Amino acid sequence: MEVIMKQFSHRTIVCPHCGQFVTADIDASNGAQDYYDECSSCCNSIHFKLLHDQVHEKYELFIDADDEQIF
Repeated sequence: MEVIMKQFSHRTIVCPHCGQFVTADIDASNGAQDYYDECSSCCNSIHFKLLHDQVHEKYELFIDADDEQIF
C-alpha cells in the first residue's frame, strides 16, 4: 500500500510475480480505479486498485498479482 498525494505520478513498484522493480504511471485524476497493467520485466498482469480517501484527501494504491486464492 502506498499513499499518493499528486493526481499523476510515476512510482517504482515491486512486481508481485517476478520481484523486479518496475516503474508504473499512476493517474488519480479519475478518482478510485481498479485496473490491470503489464509488468515491463516479466509481462505478467499486475492488479492495481486505487482508492480515494475523501476525508483525508489521500489516495491509497494496492498492488497484487490477483491470483491469490482464499480458502
